[in-house]
Amino acid sequence: MIAPETRPSLLLRLKDARDQQAWTEFYEIYQPLIVRLVSQRGLQDIDAREVAQEVLVAVSRAISRWESDPERGSFRGWLSRIARNLVVNFLIRQARHPRASGDSNMARCLDELPAPEGSESCLFDLEYRRQIFLWATSEIQAEFREKPWKAFWQTSVEGRDMAQVAQELGMSAGALYVARSRIMKRLREKIETAGR
Repeated sequence: MIAPETRPSLLLRLKDARDQQAWTEFYEIYQPLIVRLVSQRGLQDIDAREVAQEVLVAVSRAISRWESDPERGSFRGWLSRIARNLVVNFLIRQARHPRASGDSNMARCLDELPAPEGSESCLFDLEYRRQIFLWATSEIQAEFREKPWKAFWQTSVEGRDMAQVAQELGMSAGALYVARSRIMKRLREKIETAGR
């Protein structure tokens, strides 16, 4: 699955600080992603959430100046740099003013921060795809009855054998394929229209 780019329409709408719907959608998609990425830098959950909040505040302050420019990189690249910089700032603050964290090796964390491009970019894209998928499934699940949704989830997400799932759910193989196909189509539509 190719990670969809953040919709230009959502980015445009984010420039209007009063567009609560755009900010809510942005938060639902990106906040869990940022927390996971920051947590992977060795921060405790509470600290990761604090840094994620700082990232979102930084984005809200700078989004009006952000312009789409292929030479300067993608929005997600920009967001990733903000997150990385704020993690570094947080770790430096922690090193200067340590508090009881259960982890006294802050220098190690700083040394392990990856370069701006490369593995961090791949990790960010993977986490973004995971988060956009989770967001889209939570948005559309109520549109489907329980049995088709279970069939989709167990075969497409959990990777279970389709014949076995069809039998357990009392569905024909054809009905399972149709349910999966409809849900996948709706998921693609939701992901493609995110931010419009």
